[in-house]
Amino acid sequence: MAMWKDSVSPRQTPTPAPEVKEPVRFDAPPPKPEIVPVNTSAPVARPEARPVGKESLIAADITIEGKIEGGGSVRIAGKFKGDVSVQGDLTIEAGAKLTGSVRANKVTIAGELEGNVEEATHVDLLASDVVIGDLKTGTLTVAAGARMRGQAEFGWGEGKGSMLGKRGNGHDAEVRSVS
Repeated sequence: MAMWKDSVSPRQTPTPAPEVKEPVRFDAPPPKPEIVPVNTSAPVARPEARPVGKESLIAADITIEGKIEGGGSVRIAGKFKGDVSVQGDLTIEAGAKLTGSVRANKVTIAGELEGNVEEATHVDLLASDVVIGDLKTGTLTVAAGARMRGQAEFGWGEGKGSMLGKRGNGHDAEVRSVS
């Protein structure tokens, strides 16, 4: 008579077979990196100056009083009271209002300007605009329906800055009517 049993009784469970691990493959893509939370309390590096060629926006629901000077372009969709002097372009959107003097490369007016454009190479007056003031520019484009109360002086120089206080022959003047 044997002291051990060769078969498994119903109460006993067989031991599971050991797991076989796959061999490491060196030609497989690397595993995805683990996502590490970012410390939100650490200071964030910010650029010191805004690069030339960028545009600043005064949004439609904003009203600002002050002075704008700089090398970039400005788009006004809200209300601004003060002088604007930029090396880039100035755009006054439809429904916007600027009260003050302007010096810019190109000035596009679709809203309202109450003040003078003292210096610009080109001014566009769009159909929805209202200008109460004087314009001094190299070239002027006036769309049908544009409104202006003041004087316009254009075509007297070779571009920005040269039209103030200088008089030429007037042959370089350009007025384009856009309908």
